[in-house]
Amino acid sequence: MSAWEAVIGVETHVELGTASKMFCGCPADTTAEPNTNVCPVCLGLPGALPVPNERAIEMTVAVGLALGCRIAADSEFSRKNYFYADLPKNYQISQFDLPLCLEGSLDVEVGEQTVAVGITRVHLEEDTGKSTHLGETGRIHEADAALIDFNRCGVPLMEVVTEPDMRTPEQARAYADELRAIVLALGVSDARLEEGSLRFDANVSVRPAGAEGLGVKVEVKNMNSLRSLQRALAHEIERQTALAEAGEPIAQETRHWDEAAGVTKPGRSKEQSSDYRYFPEPDLVPLHVGDEQRDRIAASLPELPAARRARYRGMGLDAGTARLVAEGDGLDEVFEEAAAAGADPQAAATWLTGEVVAHLRRTDARLGATPLDGAALAALLAMIDGGEVSATAAKAVLAGVLDGEGSPREVAEARDLMQIGDAGALEAAVDEALAAHPDEAGRLRDGDMKLIGFFVGRVMQATGGKADPRMVSDLIRGKATG
Repeated sequence: MSAWEAVIGVETHVELGTASKMFCGCPADTTAEPNTNVCPVCLGLPGALPVPNERAIEMTVAVGLALGCRIAADSEFSRKNYFYADLPKNYQISQFDLPLCLEGSLDVEVGEQTVAVGITRVHLEEDTGKSTHLGETGRIHEADAALIDFNRCGVPLMEVVTEPDMRTPEQARAYADELRAIVLALGVSDARLEEGSLRFDANVSVRPAGAEGLGVKVEVKNMNSLRSLQRALAHEIERQTALAEAGEPIAQETRHWDEAAGVTKPGRSKEQSSDYRYFPEPDLVPLHVGDEQRDRIAASLPELPAARRARYRGMGLDAGTARLVAEGDGLDEVFEEAAAAGADPQAAATWLTGEVVAHLRRTDARLGATPLDGAALAALLAMIDGGEVSATAAKAVLAGVLDGEGSPREVAEARDLMQIGDAGALEAAVDEALAAHPDEAGRLRDGDMKLIGFFVGRVMQATGGKADPRMVSDLIRGKATG
């Protein structure tokens, strides 16, 4: 057992999927031509006045409710003052001491362990612009020049801040994964890590195992995937532990994760909240969320990922398959439809997480863009169970359905994949196989039942793989014993 333990908290920024920005009517489209979705408000020009985006407020309340937070009836926006090139006002409108959502919790499964991660707050703010530093590394201190795009400036940004309740990188990754699943289930963001819609900062320190106090906190940034989050924390814990064991001081600072090098690198000294000189935003009145509005949002919440996984496990799925189906970009919808159409839930889940996902990866497609629905999957499974297509042929049938060739039956017939189930035709094929291999047929009749597989193979070969192997096996066994 290590003499040191880590203490980890995670701050997650989520770009909300609203049509317009947080405090103005500009489109919240960060992919447009640079500096085209801007106006005096999001550029911070003199005399421009902000107006809050109601949809962003309701999305934030929804996330807070999903995390078990207390929704503040009254909250307010503040000015967070700091200078940076892509922050045109030189301050950010954010929430500080009176946020929208407080005191929540999220249970996270890590292996066989359940970790309760406290949620300190969920609050709203506006995003900054985007700076592109020109140079080999893309880092500001090594850049020759910088380009600034203000399209992202003012986009609604929700921040979820945890208590320092996590102790391992694996726990932090599991938390981030579960939070992302909730965000996707609520439909408040596309949560695309690779595009920056979901961004993680982690605060990590080390202390002697079993100690109550906290060590010197280091903030780690620039983690653009769940894997990066886990790797960066593992490295930073190792770095801090080595310093602590050597008796060397740990600086309170912000460090950036270098994905290629696999290390964190110094950024700047870590600020305290007082350094931002927060004060109430004078151009905005306090927010009020009444009981009726809160209850209406609560009633609109969909089934959350944990509840869905539990329901799927009740349908016979194992924990891993339940998670894959529940969070697999539309797999849940097809699974639900297939089960409702009478398909065995385990079989439907197996095909979805196996053959369907493999096909989507090969073709770089999304399930929603294919013709496959639950009814088609249920029909294919019924054809397998009924002996109309073999399990092997069914894979080709599924590929045809996904490629838009028609229903499972239409694809099977068009590709000549329907299984031969006619007893007379199969018996003739069995007789031909027995006659073609008299020595083996004699040993079979003398009781060498291992040869059944040999003759099934000969019949399958003769019929182009279209014979029903179960019927063929029964016929051979009957001739051997009769």
